[in-house]
Amino acid sequence: MKNTCILLIALIASIVSLPLNAEVIEAEIIKFEFVPQYLVINVGDTVVWSNKEKRQYHSVWFEEAGDREPDYLFPGETYQRTFNQVGTFNYRCGPHPKMMGTVHVQ
Repeated sequence: MKNTCILLIALIASIVSLPLNAEVIEAEIIKFEFVPQYLVINVGDTVVWSNKEKRQYHSVWFEEAGDREPDYLFPGETYQRTFNQVGTFNYRCGPHPKMMGTVHVQ
């Protein structure tokens, strides 16, 4: 019974802590740039980067966060990430290190 109560409380707490207004924010990769380069979003929002290049591949790599470089995005492909904590997250393109961007989560 005690375990059931603890599980129920944990379940309710996780549901209550979910953001109710989570949004999906669209960003583009075009002409060797992340557009927009600086995003301000809320906790729980998801950013979707779309590779709009005609022939070039890219990645969206949160290297400073300790992430491994994700698979390359070829033209027409997308990468998405949901941000569940407050902070400033810098990212870059693995194959093109001068391509950089920032997501600020409030």
